[in-house]
Order: sequence, then structure tokens, then C-alpha cells
Amino acid sequence: MKKFKIGYRTVKTALGAGIAISIAQLLELDFYASAGIIAILSIQITKRKSLYVALARFLACTLSLVFAFVFFEVIGYHPFSIGLLLLFFIPVTVMLKITEGIATSSVVLLHVYSVQEYSLGLVANELSIISIGIGVALIMNIYMPSVDNELRRFQVKIEENFQKVFSELTYYLRYGDNGWDGKEIPETAQVLSEAKSLAFRDVENHFKREENHYYHYFKMREKQLEVMERMLPIVSSIEKNVEQADTISTFIEDLGDAIHAGNTAYRFIHRLRDMRETFQEMPLPKTREEFESRASLRHLLKEIEEYLILKSEFIGLKNAK
Repeated sequence: MKKFKIGYRTVKTALGAGIAISIAQLLELDFYASAGIIAILSIQITKRKSLYVALARFLACTLSLVFAFVFFEVIGYHPFSIGLLLLFFIPVTVMLKITEGIATSSVVLLHVYSVQEYSLGLVANELSIISIGIGVALIMNIYMPSVDNELRRFQVKIEENFQKVFSELTYYLRYGDNGWDGKEIPETAQVLSEAKSLAFRDVENHFKREENHYYHYFKMREKQLEVMERMLPIVSSIEKNVEQADTISTFIEDLGDAIHAGNTAYRFIHRLRDMRETFQEMPLPKTREEFESRASLRHLLKEIEEYLILKSEFIGLKNAK
């Protein structure tokens, strides 16, 4: 059973519906309760989405009043007229990309149908109800809670998991298998998916913001995770302990200790390239097992370099230390 919880969107929806109905009732509008319905339908999870939906609903409802006049006054106020009207009205909303307004437009159409008489007073009443419902919803959506703390929590969790993976790679290169189940890999993938979704939603809550640094950060970590997944089978294929493995394990250990949101990857890139040059000057392998191990380590260095290049292309988060 899910835990009972009242979220900020639920509070805004309940408050918005009550305010919309109160205003419509105070103005003595017919069908005043419908203002609450429209307000409920118009509360969205982001500011940009709410503005887009509000515009779509207002246009669709206005258009429905035109359709109501044509179909009801020409064909008559019959159930058949409603079905025929919707048969043409819905494709038009799809064509105009205002399908979000179909539900609220249906409310307007049924009001006209129930009155059985089309008049300017009815049009004014419906436009007032629409304006109140949508307007109150837009006002309610002005407040959107900050998600910075939650984004930082995602960042910390991802970096902790990255450190764990590097720690396990270091251990394997030095001592061999210790029974690690690798659960941090799929767990991190799930966290990254949730984090990107939240970061994108944050962009949608700012009219003047076109990007979110956290979103780019999570995208970078997602690509790095793919590289790390490729490292695992490479490391597990190394059967013979060679001198280069100890050097690389120390490098990976230092790399894991230095994981943060800033950008210091260039230091490790220089260090990696120096290490590669040192390896090239070492004597050639004497056995097949040593050759295969050193070949795998060379492959591993390429993946580590790709990991570092991805980080070097990221400018870093503003709150990084």
C-alpha cells in the first residue's frame, strides 16, 4: 500500500478549484461549478506546460462555441447533433494542435446543448467560466517548488556509485574477484533516468531558461556509465597479474577518489598519456598470458581515456567544489 501523501500539486488543484468556483458563483454565472472543473484540468506540473495548455484550452473552447452555433442552430438540439459535431470538431483540434482543449470544450458544448438556446449571453457566460478556470490555474502554477536540493541528492548518489565501481575495479586488478554483484550499475542507470527527467522539468518551469546545467551533467554521467560498463568485461578478462596492472589500479583508485561535479579531467588525461608512454618503453611480454593481459590493459586505458574525455568536455556545475 502506498503511503498517504498530499503533494504541492494536489494542494494547488484543490485550492484552485475552490477559488475558481467561488469567483464564478460570486459573479452569478450559470454552470459556475464548471469553472472548478476547468481549473482542475488546467493545473500542470510545469509553468511552460500550463501556459501551453491554457492557450490550447481557451482556443478550443472558443472554437467549440462556433461549432455549437453551426451544428445546433442548423441541425437542431439532438443527441445526433452532438455526435456529428464531435466527429468534425476533434479532427480540427488535432489539426490545430489544441487537443488538450477537447475535454473542456465538451463541457462548454454540453452547456449549450442543455440550455437549448444559443445567445450572446450564453457565449459571454461560457467565455467567463473558461477565463476564470484557466486564469486561476495559471495563477496557481506561478509557484513551483525548487528542485535544486533533489538534483544535488541525485548528483551525490551517482558519484557515490561511480566511486564504488572504481573501487571494485581497483580491487579486482590488485587481488582478483571478491564476489561483487555489480548492482551499482543498473541502480545508477535508474537514478540517471529519474535525474534527467527532473532536470528537464526544471527547465520547463523557467520561461527564460533554455537549459539546465544538471541535465547536461546527468547526460555526461550517463555516457560515462556506458564506458564503465565496457570496462567491466575487460578487467574480468585479465588473468595474469602484471606490473602495468598495479600502476593502472592505482590510477583508477585516484580517479575514483577525485569524482565530483567540477572539471579536473585534464589532469588525469595528461597522467594517463604519460603512463601509456611509460608502458611502451617497457620490455615486450615473454608469455602468451602476459601478452593477453597487457593487451586487455591497453584496451582498458582507451576506455578510461574516453571516460575522461567525456568529463573534460563538460564545463562543470556551478556549485561544484
